[in-house]
Amino acid sequence: MSMTSRRELLAVVAPRYRAARGQERRHILEEFLASTGYHRKYALSLLNHPITKGTSRKKRARQRQYAFAVQQALVTCWRAANGICSKRLVPYLPELVRVLEQYGELRLEAQTKERLLALSPATADRLLQAERKRAKPHGLGTTKPGTLLKSAIPIRTFAEWDEAEPGFTEIDLVVHCGSTTRGEYLHSLTVTDVTTGWTECVALRNRGQQTVFQALLLARGRLPFALRGIDSDNGSEFINAHLLRY
Repeated sequence: MSMTSRRELLAVVAPRYRAARGQERRHILEEFLASTGYHRKYALSLLNHPITKGTSRKKRARQRQYAFAVQQALVTCWRAANGICSKRLVPYLPELVRVLEQYGELRLEAQTKERLLALSPATADRLLQAERKRAKPHGLGTTKPGTLLKSAIPIRTFAEWDEAEPGFTEIDLVVHCGSTTRGEYLHSLTVTDVTTGWTECVALRNRGQQTVFQALLLARGRLPFALRGIDSDNGSEFINAHLLRY
């Protein structure tokens, strides 16, 4: 029996129960228990003190504490900060708001500004949720893990990785595929030195192992310093037999 049906039954049975005496009252109670499945004590409480119309609790609408203007100002700041997470964004808001106001990118009333600067990271996450979904920050990915065991590739630990000395580089492939990864498209190998920021880019017709390897040799020859280390992702274009032998 649904809750609505139980309430309708209670509205009919309760007056009869209070007006009855002796055996009749007991029979009414037993029938009510059999129909509703209530515990005896709870049923007696309902029959003697029935819920009257209008006493049910009404869900109170939550007052919107943060106005639309606060949310829009937060979105403006978030975009200006290149979509960083709220835990990094919120502590930086006072300085960011000051700069944006200085250059006319943001105009806030005093109350709006006060509420914006009082936001917690959790509240900022909630206010930015819809905007993040619209922004769709995740781009197309083409990296497929290499089949070669990474344990076979000679590595250095972070303790041996000297970023204060030129020659330790980050490498990655950039795909120029537009809005879809179907068909043929160009790639570029990007080699960036961690210390100096020196960057070499080599165009590739495909992401084949030999093609990427030859591009890496070409980039190495262009560097004005010795290549001492490379850090790549686990794509098969990097984790392969060619680089292992190299």
